[in-house]
Amino acid sequence: GFGAVYKALDTSTGQQVAIKKMTLQEEMSEELAVNEIVVMRDNRNPNIVTYLDSYLLDGELWLAMEFMDGGTLSDVLGAVYLEEGQIGAVCRECLQGLHFLHSRQVIHRDVKSCNIRVGTDGSVKLADFGLCAQLSPERSKRSSSVGTPSWMAPEVVRGEAYGPKVDVWSLGIVGLEMVEGEAPYQREPRLRVLELIERNGAPKLQNPRHHSALLRDFLRCCLQTDKDRHWSAQELLQHPFVTSGDPASSLAALIVSAKQVQEDWR
Repeated sequence: GFGAVYKALDTSTGQQVAIKKMTLQEEMSEELAVNEIVVMRDNRNPNIVTYLDSYLLDGELWLAMEFMDGGTLSDVLGAVYLEEGQIGAVCRECLQGLHFLHSRQVIHRDVKSCNIRVGTDGSVKLADFGLCAQLSPERSKRSSSVGTPSWMAPEVVRGEAYGPKVDVWSLGIVGLEMVEGEAPYQREPRLRVLELIERNGAPKLQNPRHHSALLRDFLRCCLQTDKDRHWSAQELLQHPFVTSGDPASSLAALIVSAKQVQEDWR
């Protein structure tokens, strides 16, 4: 996201909170900051990081939100390997958050592993809402090319009109991240990534035979290059790969062990 995140203590409650500090020197950063506050404040859901409060201090905006003690999904992927049932659980939790946002006409537009927060209780929540877009009856599609290249849907890369299902493509890329350990083209320069997405369409699994037919089909449903054939978050919540995923609580041990591995590296 935009801005550094710090761990802090709410002295009135004794609770740990996260503080995101954003410098408001440019108009763009001010717009992103306000966007993030409005989306978090107005869209409360178990799969969305909870907004607590915000403060303006010396040209900096401090955004206080719940502290997720497991870090990000990206941190977890850098430390441990996920089984398919665990991948299904993470996808289900993210899809629940996305379905909620989409039902309220909000597109996240920057779904990726480092914008997904996790807790040592197994909770999985969407975060970093600076690039969110609110759709309206007058404006039911967007066309601005925002997001992080490796996770961008082809229609976003091409500058075409798009709707909430671009988040589903990005979640499909997160699925690939969980399987392969990193997103496709992640090591390539930005312009090269955009060129590869436009030319190649849906990225492929490196070793498809190593994975179940259900996982392969789930990724296929997420990564449809024809935007009219994209599945919605609501439809994907009914996909057998998702419905057969482990319960979220079973992710707790995985997240704790990932945290331990990271601490051992320090």
